[in-house]
Amino acid sequence: MSKLFTRDTQAIFWNNNKTAIQRMLDYDYTIKRDTPSVAAIVAPTSGNKFEKFFYGSDEVMIPLYKSTAEAKAAHPNADALLNFASFRTAYDVTMEALNIGGFKSIMITAEGIPERLARGMNEFAREKNVTVIGPATVGAIAPGAFKIANIGGTIDNIINSKLHRAGSCGLVTRSGGLFNELSNIIAINADGIAEGVAIGGDRFVGSVFIDNLLRMEENPEVKYMILLGEVGGTEEYKVIEAVKSGKIKKPIIAWCIGTIAKYYDSGVQFGHAGASANGEMETAEYKNKAMAEAGIHVPATFNDLPAKIKEVFESLNLAPIPEPEINTVPKVRRSKEFICTISDDRGEECTYAGFPISSVATPDTGKGIGDVISLLWFKKQYPEWATQFIETVIKTVADHGPAVSGAHNAKVTARAGKSVVEALVTGLLTIGPRFGGAIDGAAKYFKYADDNDLSPKEFLSYMKSEGVPIPGIGHRIKSLKNPDLRVTGLMNFAAEHFPATPLLDYARTVEALTTSKKENLILNVDGTIGILMVDMWRALGYSEDEINEFIESGTLNAFFIVGRSIGFIGHVLDEKRLSMPMYRHPMDDILYDVQKAEKI
Repeated sequence: MSKLFTRDTQAIFWNNNKTAIQRMLDYDYTIKRDTPSVAAIVAPTSGNKFEKFFYGSDEVMIPLYKSTAEAKAAHPNADALLNFASFRTAYDVTMEALNIGGFKSIMITAEGIPERLARGMNEFAREKNVTVIGPATVGAIAPGAFKIANIGGTIDNIINSKLHRAGSCGLVTRSGGLFNELSNIIAINADGIAEGVAIGGDRFVGSVFIDNLLRMEENPEVKYMILLGEVGGTEEYKVIEAVKSGKIKKPIIAWCIGTIAKYYDSGVQFGHAGASANGEMETAEYKNKAMAEAGIHVPATFNDLPAKIKEVFESLNLAPIPEPEINTVPKVRRSKEFICTISDDRGEECTYAGFPISSVATPDTGKGIGDVISLLWFKKQYPEWATQFIETVIKTVADHGPAVSGAHNAKVTARAGKSVVEALVTGLLTIGPRFGGAIDGAAKYFKYADDNDLSPKEFLSYMKSEGVPIPGIGHRIKSLKNPDLRVTGLMNFAAEHFPATPLLDYARTVEALTTSKKENLILNVDGTIGILMVDMWRALGYSEDEINEFIESGTLNAFFIVGRSIGFIGHVLDEKRLSMPMYRHPMDDILYDVQKAEKI
């Protein structure tokens, strides 16, 4: 793996750090990435499904997940994990990701992970061939391709430091702050960075200097390298050995900060956990001398580093790098109040889930109302058998006569002189758990029984313990001897066109038990619709969680609402056509039991 990141790299961001994520997306917009670099966010305590972020002046929706496993399953191509967990949970988050697999790199911002845990974590990552950046790091960057969170600073600083496009230098530092400073120095004295990594300030980090420099040695965009070490540790000596052995052939400029430590009487730690010398070999002065003796370009002082960079860069005689066109991030942006993911009316023709209305609405398209519903409700193109089933359901539930509560309400309201809209609404308001709700209930309870492998007898016992009549079972008139032809028609259609009907098959075994007790305890039309909807979604490839969400959100009742609206409107128009007067319920149909009120 010669390149750590590319323009196609996408990350899963653990912990909803909105500022850091927005900086990544601003960078994506600036360099004109095709896809946002953040594919998903893991936010275990959030109840939201997504978070909005700016992408230029527009906004994008980044999905939220409860766990890394869930996010990775939904976004298998996201191969970088940005671990922004606290030091208390960063180790667990990293180990979980390593066990899940599929990640090429993991970046850890937390500092202070116990050394015993850090060493075991880093060793496990090496076994898995995963590059760990950190702990205690601001991240890494492949200019013009991908950057982690806050590395490089603001967009203005990124542009000034030429981090918006690939340069020639491979930069590896311990310090995140000095990484930003060096980026600017390199931009002034050379042509910028091809790849940069701040490995982190903890004593035991995942990828060390030699890991990153060996990778950069194989990266054709990197022409020379800069190493900024510090007092403490012995990792620089691995680089020295690689130079001596010829593993690293490209020029290296190096400096270890902390040379002032020799002027102190006792050991001094410089900021990072690892920046403390435990012997002469760990002092900055000793390491600088050893690197210079190995042929590495080491300036006399840190202040001489810019001149050394310019000297080495100019000696390479590299061709100038052209400046690409970039986007400018707007200074003022306003968040949108509404979100629409199903239709778009901004162009010459409104679209349904990306399809122009004319492509589904006109007769020559061969599309029906089922196709429109599949686009606008589910944002999918359903196959013909599924759209025909949806239309069959709508036709089946369109009306059930004037005596049901919804039709009655609509008729009474129409006779009061109200409009079609007002009369329709009064009818629709009666739809719920007792009227139409059996479709939702049948899908929910039969699916629960099937998912939990309950036998028909166990299912009946469960429903009895819940104190709930089995939704979708029973009819006032119809029975085994007098079957409901609507149910027969739905079942015949499913048998002919559905790939499989496992839930209907299970429901038929339950029906065999209920009708053995009473002939009219048959599977009714509401139950058949709800159960076959589950079978339809399963055949279309939806997950069980997605189907459960459809049921809980009232999607099944929505089919009843659409279908029954046809019937309600028919009854309203019937009342208007007949010019029926205001309705008053007959008094002889009311039981009056009015007692004299007691005085308190």
